[in-house]
This record gives sequence, structure tokens and C-alpha cells, in this order.
Amino acid sequence: MARIDAYFQYLVANRGSDLHLSEGQPPKVRVHGSVVPIPDQPVLSGQDFKDMLAEICDPKAFQKYLESGDLDFAYAMDEDSRFRCNYLKQNNGYAAVFRLIPTEIMSLESLGVPEVVKQFGHIRSGLILVTGPTGSGKSTTLAALLDYINSNFNRHIITIEEPIEFVHRNKKSIITQREVPIQTPSFSDGLRAALREDADIVLVGEMRDLETISLALTAAETGLLVFGTLHTNNARKTIDRIIDVFPADQQSQVRTMLAASLRGVLAQLLCKRCDKPGRTAVHEIMFATPAVSAIIREGATQKLYDVITGGKAEGMQFMDEAIWNKLQSGMISPEEAYMKAIDKNRFKKFLPEVSAGLGHASGGSPNE
Repeated sequence: MARIDAYFQYLVANRGSDLHLSEGQPPKVRVHGSVVPIPDQPVLSGQDFKDMLAEICDPKAFQKYLESGDLDFAYAMDEDSRFRCNYLKQNNGYAAVFRLIPTEIMSLESLGVPEVVKQFGHIRSGLILVTGPTGSGKSTTLAALLDYINSNFNRHIITIEEPIEFVHRNKKSIITQREVPIQTPSFSDGLRAALREDADIVLVGEMRDLETISLALTAAETGLLVFGTLHTNNARKTIDRIIDVFPADQQSQVRTMLAASLRGVLAQLLCKRCDKPGRTAVHEIMFATPAVSAIIREGATQKLYDVITGGKAEGMQFMDEAIWNKLQSGMISPEEAYMKAIDKNRFKKFLPEVSAGLGHASGGSPNE
């Protein structure tokens, strides 16, 4: 048993999500959104800490980390506990952050994802974007959606991930999982290869650069169903981010491509619950109707708010509506609703007097 496993066992036993190890600090865990030290543990330091990190890592990969200062990989402590590992260097020396990956792939129902999201699994081609900040559960939701497809359709699904988090078994579909940089050098290389691998569906773990986004749009246009993730927290910002990656002289053409290939956006945030320990997901859902496509072509993304709020009958949902529903049902506090909302003014009146003076810095209009 690796020495670091004792920290992992504490994390699992306390239902935490992340383990933080940093030279010059005691070990800490994130539980229900808050980072707290593990009791009665010494400060991590020196060669002992370096050896602990090296113990669970491929020697070549560890050498690469020592040279470059960054490394991503996955580690399985046992059958039930798998971790996404990120090694980094910081001003006091070595550091690492570990995210617990649930080995069981949960269903969309058990995650509380709206039923209408299953429609994304029935689409045969185009681009579907699952978005949200780091740690908002995008990977978990995508794994559930892929498992729904795997259970109901005969498809060849290729995933390109860094690292592979959820391990899928073949059910009705064939699933090929490729890890960056082990089985393919980059997301763009993996995506380019997928075009020649008789794929029906490609999951791109992160669309972080122009080349990957450009290839994803091309793949979607040529008849593949492409799932991609971005670190944006609503549909409007997602569209803007895709367009803004490209140089100004290409943006008009990209708007036309995106208008033709986009099938939908599922944005996700996690809110801290106030009725019991834990967090709950809230979603913005947009389907690419003819009105949405026209707005993307025009570059008038501020109009998406009206289309989403007017598209309830088709299953669309604006983020603030989802937050409002959780507030009304008593699952989240007014403060949490206010902090996560796009239109702060809608939720401000529910804040206790003391909190009403909270900064306006992250406010905005409902169209933002």
C-alpha cells in the first residue's frame, strides 16, 4: 500500500471530493465545497513528500513533472477508488491535487439532470457542448449521458480525455477511450484520427484551443456527433467563447459553421445545499432551433435569453430559472442563489439585510 493511500482513505471515508497536498502545508481535503485540514497531520516537506508523490507515478512521467512542473494522470487505489491527479510546482516547492472519481457511473436520473437532456443522446450528428466551471460535475454528467447512449444504441463512441476518468464497459455500443498524452499526443490529434476510425460519436474532453475547436466543428459538419466541454457557465457565453477563439477575419465563417452544426448547450453549476449536507446541480438547457441558428449567424447572442426563456415547451431552461426553482423548494439559500445567478437583482430582495450589501462586481443583466 502506498503511503499516500492513508490520505485517500480519509478523503473517501469523509465523503470528500478533493485532496490537496502542498509543501509547507498540512494535507487538506475539500468536503461539500469547503477545504479543511486533515486533523493531527504534520506539515508536508522535503524529500519525504517528493518520494510520496513519486510512489504512485510512472517514473518517466515523474521525471517529466520534475522538468516541466506540471503533470496529469489517473491513479486507482483499489477497485472502488480512482483519482484524477494533478502535480504542480508552487513557490514553496512541490504540490498535488487529487479529485476522487466515482467508479460507478450514475444515471442521468440519479444526478437530477432534467429528462429532456436524454434527447441529446438521440441526435446523430452535430456539436453538443456541456459547459460549466471547473468542479461543476461536467465529466459526471457527460459520463451519464454516454452511458445512456451505450445502454440504448449501437454506436462506436470514441472518447479523448486527459486523463480518462470514468471507465466505460461496452454495452450496446463499442466505446474506445484514449488518454492524452499516452494514447494520443493531444485533443486535436485524437479528434483528427477519430475521423478515420469509423466513429459515430466523439467526446472531446476539453476544447481549449483554436485547432481543437476548428476540428470539432469540421467533424460535426461531416456527420459525427461531437460532445465537447468548455469552462463557461451559460449558453450565451459558450457561443461567444467559441467565436472569440478565432481571428476576427474568420469569425463570420465560424458563426455560419456553428449555426449549422450546433445542436445544443447544457450548462451546469453546483450549488451548496442548505437543507442537508452536499451540493445540487442546476442546469441551463438550450436546443439549437432555427431561431438560435439565426441568432448565431447574426452574432446577436444577447437575444438568446429571450429564445431560451420562450422555449420552455421544447424543454429549454434558463440558468436563473433553475436556480429559482431550487430556492423555492428550500434546497439552496438566498445567498447561494444570489452568488450563482446571472441576474443578481432578481435574487437580491431575498437576501438577509446583512448580506444585501454584498458586492455588485459579479452582477449583470439577465441577458449576460
